[in-house]
Amino acid sequence: MIIDHPYGELSGGGWLRGNLHTHSTRSDGAHERQEVIDRYAAAGYDFLMMSDHDVYTSDEDCASLDQKGLVLLAGNEVTANGVHILHVHADREVPPHESRQQVLDEINAGRGFPIVAHPNWYFEFNHCPHERLSAWQDYAGLEIFNGVIGGLDGSPYATNHWDRLLNHGRRVWGYAHDDFHNAELGDLGLGWNVVYAADRSVEAIVAALREGRFYASTGVVITAIDVDSSRIRVETENADRIVAVQNTARRFAVIDSPSAEIEVPDDATYVRFECWGRGEQRAWTQPFWPSQGS
Repeated sequence: MIIDHPYGELSGGGWLRGNLHTHSTRSDGAHERQEVIDRYAAAGYDFLMMSDHDVYTSDEDCASLDQKGLVLLAGNEVTANGVHILHVHADREVPPHESRQQVLDEINAGRGFPIVAHPNWYFEFNHCPHERLSAWQDYAGLEIFNGVIGGLDGSPYATNHWDRLLNHGRRVWGYAHDDFHNAELGDLGLGWNVVYAADRSVEAIVAALREGRFYASTGVVITAIDVDSSRIRVETENADRIVAVQNTARRFAVIDSPSAEIEVPDDATYVRFECWGRGEQRAWTQPFWPSQGS
């Protein structure tokens, strides 16, 4: 068996924690940009992206702020006229075209990449219906967890969409974010991405986020991910249970331990892992794609 996966180069660098969905008073956030940065730095984050609604935060904007040791990424949340799209590592402002495929295309024409935000927001869980996720092309992934939606209509989770896409052969990553607006409402530290980056540079962090060399988390810490032939091993600091998922979100192994080693089933078209800790603490690996090789 040959397993294609994004975790083949976990040496010579380190794990870095960050959030890509953050708002300030430049749109509908409660805090000035510098206060947002100060709070994330104090919370021990390594990188942060400002994603105010239809407000482009440029490299120059990032450089003008006191980064407090954080690596700041240029960004925007394309908002008006449709489904919200995070523009990560933006090099210009992309207008909120009614055609979201046009938005995706224009983002991809530059140096950045797009992530679909909070698909299961709204009363009918339909901020982004699955038909659109299925029809759109060339987005890096979707928010499988959006913290602030937990206090609004809908669900903060979107692994249902993720598994449906993966089951149809789509290679998309799962991201977790705060969607920070107001620290007084507890928006900070709800969900984040932990990338394995060669160094603490914008380029290394963006490469890891684009290539899937990260895991999404709401509190569980993954310490190792290893692949050996048809076996995958996941180690954590604080998971109580590790669940292995394959085609159509089917659980094929449940291990009540902080680490697990599983044999990939012969009929698996994709495999991913959910690591469950106390309360609502979770971590999600990115997908693994097995194939029968010689």
